[in-house]
Amino acid sequence: MNQNQIGHLIRRLRMEQTLTQRQLAHILGVTDRAVSKWERGLGCPDVSLLPDLARALGVPVEQLLAGTLEEQDPNGGNMRNLSFYVCPQCGNLITATGTPVLSCCGRTLLPLSWQTPDEAHRLTVEPVEDEWFLTSQHPMDKEHHLSFAALVTGEQVTIHKRWPEWDFQLRLPRRGHGLLYWYCTRHGLFRQLL
Repeated sequence: MNQNQIGHLIRRLRMEQTLTQRQLAHILGVTDRAVSKWERGLGCPDVSLLPDLARALGVPVEQLLAGTLEEQDPNGGNMRNLSFYVCPQCGNLITATGTPVLSCCGRTLLPLSWQTPDEAHRLTVEPVEDEWFLTSQHPMDKEHHLSFAALVTGEQVTIHKRWPEWDFQLRLPRRGHGLLYWYCTRHGLFRQLL
């Protein structure tokens, strides 16, 4: 743990948030002298302040303590690099083209790994005019269903959320080749070339 690096990072993030030392100190319930001391590398915040400090500065505590931020690859914006994240508690779906640190319902989320569909998870895909028509015989019960399908091309993604107790039928626009993803609440993420 390098006090100078942490101090420089606190200053940089505080300025990005357009906060004065006094404003940050007020949020944390400390003096502006304490914030100044941290930023000059003459001390570190108390451990009990770290969660509030990280939240105020918009970074994870781990990166605050490391004194550096992980910079993203500038090529992360390509939709073919899309990752899917699903909260195991509420089912919230989050996507990202880089490698973010994401959390939901107090849990850190990891990107889902895709698998080749087995017979029970195979989708029927038929071209109908300028769309793909997708169907599945997969159970659509509350505890076990296909919760979304997504068509990903190099520049665009189309996501359709599905709900339990509905038949799995949907139409996706036909735009050349892409990757088709779908998610089973019990067995995970599946992928096929479309």
